[in-house]
Parts: sequence; C-alpha cells; structure tokens
Amino acid sequence: MTPQTLFDKIWDSHVVRSVEKGPDVLYIDQHFIHEVTSPQAFNGLKERGIPVFRPDKTLATADHNIPTKDQHLPIKDELSRNQVEKLAENCKKYGIEFFGLNHPKNGIVHVIGPELGYTLPGMTIVCGDSHTSTHGAFGTIAFGIGTSEVEMVLATQCVLQSKPKKMKISVSGLLQKGVTSKDLILHIISQLSTNGATGYFIEYSGSALKALSMEGRMTICNMSIEMGARGGLIAPDETTIKYLSQIPSLSGRSDFNSLLKNWKELKSDPGAVFDREHEFHANEIKPMITYGTNPGMGMAVDATIPLITSKSAGIASFIKSHEYMGFKPGMKILGHRVDYVFLGSCTNGRIEDIRAFTQLVKGKKKAPDVTALIVPGSKRVEQQAINEGLDKILKDAGFELRQPGCSSCLAMNEDKIPAGKFSVSTSNRNFEGRQGPGARTLLVSPLTAAAAAVTGKITDPRDLLND
Repeated sequence: MTPQTLFDKIWDSHVVRSVEKGPDVLYIDQHFIHEVTSPQAFNGLKERGIPVFRPDKTLATADHNIPTKDQHLPIKDELSRNQVEKLAENCKKYGIEFFGLNHPKNGIVHVIGPELGYTLPGMTIVCGDSHTSTHGAFGTIAFGIGTSEVEMVLATQCVLQSKPKKMKISVSGLLQKGVTSKDLILHIISQLSTNGATGYFIEYSGSALKALSMEGRMTICNMSIEMGARGGLIAPDETTIKYLSQIPSLSGRSDFNSLLKNWKELKSDPGAVFDREHEFHANEIKPMITYGTNPGMGMAVDATIPLITSKSAGIASFIKSHEYMGFKPGMKILGHRVDYVFLGSCTNGRIEDIRAFTQLVKGKKKAPDVTALIVPGSKRVEQQAINEGLDKILKDAGFELRQPGCSSCLAMNEDKIPAGKFSVSTSNRNFEGRQGPGARTLLVSPLTAAAAAVTGKITDPRDLLND
C-alpha cells in the first residue's frame, strides 16, 4: 500500500465524491461562524427557502466587531451592533448554538473551538475567516472559506474544494530562551515569503514542534496562511491528548477511549511523499519583528532592515512599505519608540500568552507614553487570568486586562491605532491600515511586546529576561 501523508488520510476520508477534472465535494465535520461573514450566507438560505442542513455541526460566536470594554452595555457602533444582533437572530431561527456577548463561553472563534472541545484530531473544519488554519494544531484539515462557501456549508455540510499540494516543514533542535513559537513562524515566513507556500497545505514536524505546547502549535498553524498556504497541521501526540483530556466535555464521553486510540493513529506514514520540503534549525532563531507591511518582511529584533538590491523581489513594494512605515533599508529598529502595544488575537490571546507577558512585566511599570491593549481571547481565558491573579500583577504594573474579542487585530471595533502611531502587536497581519487607517504595525511575540510595553521602545526581550 502506498504510504500516505496525514493530510491525504484526512482529506480522502472526507471526500463525498470527486468532480471529473474539477474539485472534490468535501464533507465538513465542524463549521464555525461569526458576525462578519455569515449575514449574507443566511440571506442566501432565506431567499432560496432552505434550512441549515446540520445545525448541530455549526457553532457561532461574536468576536470581530465587539468592544473589549463595558460589554454589559449595548454596542455603540451601529453597524457592529446590527451584525451581532443579526447573528443572534439567525442562530435562533436555524437552531444554531450561539455564544454572544457576556456568554461564559464567548470568545474569538479560533480560541473557543479548541478550548471547548469542538476541535478534534482528524476533523475537517471551516469558517468564514482566514485564520481557521489555527485548528490544524490538533491534526485537522482546517481552512478559511468565503461567504458563498459559508452558505454552501450551511445548506449541505459540504464544500467544493480542489485538493492542495503537500508541503512538509521540519524544525529541528530547541528554541532558545526568550524565543517563542511566534518568533519561529515569523522566521519561517521571512525565509519562504508570503507566497512561498501558495497552493500547498503544510505539515509541520520536528523536535522543535514536538516540544511546543498546544498554544504554541496553534500560533504556528494560525499563521500558515501568511505564507500563502491553504492551511497547516501538526500530527497529534501525547501533548495533544493531554490537552484534550483536560476538557470535561470530552473526557466524560463514553467513547473517549476509542477516540484516543484513533487519534494516536493520525500521522503520516514512513516514506510518505510531499510535493515540497523545507528544513529549519530552531537554535538559529532569535526574537523576531516585522519592519514592513506584510508578515514576510521580518527579521531578528537586533538585526538591520535589509538593503534593497537589484535582485530583491518586489522592489516597488519594498520601497512603498518603507515609506509607509517611516523606515529605511540598513537601519536598526531596536530602540525605536513605541506608541501602542497589543497583546491578543487568535494568534496570541491564550492563557499561555498572557502568562508570558505578565511574567516579564511583573515588578516593572508600563512606559508612560505607551497605550497598552491586553485582550484575552475568550471569557475562559479572561477568567483563568483572574483566577491566577494575573490581572492584579498587570494592574500593579500599570496595565488593564480588558474583555475578550478580536480587538486591535483588525480594527473592526473601537480598538483602533491612530494614524502614524507605531503599534507593537502580537496579532498576525501588518498590512497598511490593518489596525486602523495609517497605523504602523510591527508583529512580535508576547515577550517582545511586553519588553516594548515597559521600556517604551523596541527592545530585545532577552535583555529583560536576563535581568
């Protein structure tokens, strides 16, 4: 029998049928929806007079547009309020479970899915959100879909998809002190570029990935699409099983032991062939930071911005990026002033991220000229931070733990960065205007964000950890 990759095993087992010289009809195990990409899909169902085929396979949450302060009050922005109310109305009409504002299970869709036990190894998962790739950390095929495809899944529990090619990224060794999973993925993207994995689905492997927590693995898979990949996944192992075993709704299931047995078999066969492979060494990676306007424009925090040469790809884009950011090739940005710091998003809004940030700022004080947005990824993360006393440590250092939501990741809410201001952000994208019109975003890890928050400038977090 021909050896198969993990991706092949999951994909092939979910194909309902294949269209000759066309895409596959892929069955979807779990569908996540939120307030931004679902209204038009529900309108399509209404116009055609058809129901949601499997409402039990769809879960809804409000996250993109919600405020992160005073969530007990009505949402001020009319468009945001209408979208959240419409989602609640559609979920009630079609019998879909909905975690709205103030619900104890509310949070960013890619945070609550795993923590509540909706994301399980071997699944196919979709959502009308590009960072659905996050769920691949559990050994799933998870990817974002467009609004028309959201309607397709609501109506049929299937989606038309062409099967991507397969890429393997191996990372050997262990990360150094002060270097995180966020630095690892930013390093990989900086080497492969933002289109280096276009048309592929990535499987991550190697000792560095095996040593990561589930939170760290989710960060890796979350940013797979920033390389142009359709998604990324990591084979389940003991770390995965330990994480899932701690979720009461799962461990209490009568079939949990049989699920465990199946999950342990989810891995690529020896000799399985990938269309493309890359290898990296974890001990060569330093804390990373982006200097431009796409996630591929990244470097070590203590490095200098690369010079533009005749061999540089996308010269015009690089020049435009430098003009927007106010940087020049050959300059260092270590020591550059910081206006805003954002900790949160589906990339780095989990309890591990808040712990790391809090550990570094403990006993220190927030820089007076820095505005900090510390936003948990879910109500459960928020409550856990409070239970552990992290909110008190943050408060003593001059920070405020806000309420959950997507927040400043994409500025669809009130947490916008003003034009011209520099934001050190743990989110996933640094496009022009991503955090607000004219905002300048530098992507970093929670540790590098914490270092900037207490010094008021771009700082190598290892300097503070050594202190």
